[in-house]
Amino acid sequence: MRILLVEDDRELAAGLAARLGSEGYVVDRVGNLGDAIEAVISNVYRAILLDRRLPDGDCISLLPVLATRKPVPPVLILSALDDVPDRVAGIEAGADDYLVKPFAFEELRARLLTRIRRAPDRPAEAPVKVGRLSYNLATRDLQVDGVDLHLPRRELALLDTLVRRAGRVVQREHLEAEMYGIDDSIQSNALEVHVSRLRRRLLDANAGVLLHGVRGVGYMLKVAP
Repeated sequence: MRILLVEDDRELAAGLAARLGSEGYVVDRVGNLGDAIEAVISNVYRAILLDRRLPDGDCISLLPVLATRKPVPPVLILSALDDVPDRVAGIEAGADDYLVKPFAFEELRARLLTRIRRAPDRPAEAPVKVGRLSYNLATRDLQVDGVDLHLPRRELALLDTLVRRAGRVVQREHLEAEMYGIDDSIQSNALEVHVSRLRRRLLDANAGVLLHGVRGVGYMLKVAP
């Protein structure tokens, strides 16, 4: 799941991005309002974490822009402004939640996941089945014939994107966008490496699917013959 983190404290942003990344999220980090607006216009996010006070303005001014996006992502404000009027202003402006700094990461994680699951456009709980593989789009739980299969986060992001479009070719540019944040450095053969590893894991698990490559275009997940 791709999320946007808008935070001008570089140390805090790096720490949050690392911990969220370990939870399986792809995190785009920006440190000001201008970059946040550009990121929102250029990308689709499952959720957005906003610092209240930014070098070039109050993040509340970003909320009307977010309201025009389809689908509208849930927004969590992370702020040291803890007075009741400040919290009320954030919620009334359109934020879905307001977490006062300093906060425990475990609380942020729980609130973030809850907001994503409650989003009106959230994926159905019923798993998608391809071959012997079963994948829950909401919880990202993966099973083969009822047995849990655990994947590293990049490979899980790759599989997530392919499962959602099973039977169709997904362009490599789209796959890379779902697997990497805007600050990530991507090696020229990185996608092929992850595809190869994912293909091997699915084969070893006897998942009954093929990861088919279309030269110069992208990849497709389909049922094995």
